[in-house]
Amino acid sequence: MKRPGLLIALCTTVVVCSSVFWGALPAAIMIGVVFFTLQTASAQADELPALRVSDNGRFLVKDDDTPFFYLGDTAWSLFERLDREEVDFYLEDRASKGFNVIQAVVIFEGGIKPNVYGHEPFIDKDPSRPSEAYFRHVDYVVDKAESLGLYTGMLPVWAGTHIRSDQGLFNSSNIPATRSYGRFLGKRYRDKPIIWILGGDWPGEGIEDICNAMAQGLAEGDDGRHLMTYHPRGGQASSTWFHNDAWLDFNMIQSSHSIRNRNYDMVDSDYKLKPVKPVIDGENNYENITDGLKNIGPDVPILSAFDVRRPAYCGVFSGAAGHTYGCSEIYQFWVPGMPKASWGSSIHWKEAINLPGASQMQYLRNLIESRPMLTRIPDQSIIVGDPMRTTDRVQATRDLGGSYAFVYIASGKPVTVHMDKISGTEVKAYWYDPRDGTSQFIGQFPDTGVREFTPPSSGIGNDWVLVLDDAAKDFPTPGSGTL
Repeated sequence: MKRPGLLIALCTTVVVCSSVFWGALPAAIMIGVVFFTLQTASAQADELPALRVSDNGRFLVKDDDTPFFYLGDTAWSLFERLDREEVDFYLEDRASKGFNVIQAVVIFEGGIKPNVYGHEPFIDKDPSRPSEAYFRHVDYVVDKAESLGLYTGMLPVWAGTHIRSDQGLFNSSNIPATRSYGRFLGKRYRDKPIIWILGGDWPGEGIEDICNAMAQGLAEGDDGRHLMTYHPRGGQASSTWFHNDAWLDFNMIQSSHSIRNRNYDMVDSDYKLKPVKPVIDGENNYENITDGLKNIGPDVPILSAFDVRRPAYCGVFSGAAGHTYGCSEIYQFWVPGMPKASWGSSIHWKEAINLPGASQMQYLRNLIESRPMLTRIPDQSIIVGDPMRTTDRVQATRDLGGSYAFVYIASGKPVTVHMDKISGTEVKAYWYDPRDGTSQFIGQFPDTGVREFTPPSSGIGNDWVLVLDDAAKDFPTPGSGTL
């Protein structure tokens, strides 16, 4: 997606033009032309790199083969409900907190609704006739995200509302319109940092022909430049219907919203599939939502920052190529006066944007990026004894060659590990705090036998990561820098 030499070419054009027209144009105008040209060239030169699947099939990488850790935020209704000032506010916040993918739906739930400026996505509600006014606002969001280093995980339409085999905006009777819409999106965003996410809270069963038509249209429009996946309903995985389809570059699961979330089992299941494809939990515990999406009430727990952190670390350590955060108020950009879902929305989204779980996601990304990413594998055999389940879960991952290992301990209980899983003769050990991204050096130990480590604090909400490094590798402090 980058255009090497574009800046030089445009500057040369300016110089040539100036030699011809300088005498005919006022100096101020000529300077303005030069400034505008340089600004445009600089913006284009800084385009985000294209993404692809790594050679080992487990991760995502940029076009220069450097690792890309997918850290998404769930902003389903972004295109519909925010004006441009609000778009800027939201995206700038998410960029500052280390997110690099924003998941948003072009046509979200409910009927075919206008955006905040009153523009509907289609002329006369005809999906083969996209509205230019509506998509100019989508353009603005995508461009703003790109300027901040953010990729847009774009869902063409929310399948949970608009795709059915026999009815709905897209159905088996209007396959040509589905393909046409996909082609329109693909062509329009061909040169933009997009990740296509089909589906939207819906199983693929019975709508395979519609999804295949959408995927085909997108690929025709963008020449197959962008990664593609599918967002299923809670407790489901894209692999159930589309794993062997060539258009599905990586699998996405929705482990859903529960204090007892066990996304590590779902990730592990997809990790073991053949052919090998990356997997990401694209929707899991939303911060500030009720446990199990139960009706809000005095005895119903609300998911906390800890409930968000636990599936993030467990999912990634069990083999995921990234993770997506979510918040009850943010996905819908809830404001007082809007209807409340049964699972509750109690604070303005501009307040919810500062909930602690969102800020803490960057510490997971920082940790993963501070060690070699593309050779990381899940490995529970590091742990001596029972890894336990849910809120007490212990989840381990390590480098294939043994240069490092991470052990996530959900409730801060002592953990015993096999030290010989680490290469070399000496092991450096650290405690990494998922709440603030800081590290504490524990000590240096022989790479033999087993050893028990006791975290600095324990109990629900006191999660820790034990970091074990081959001392000879001289890695930076955990979470402190990108390799």
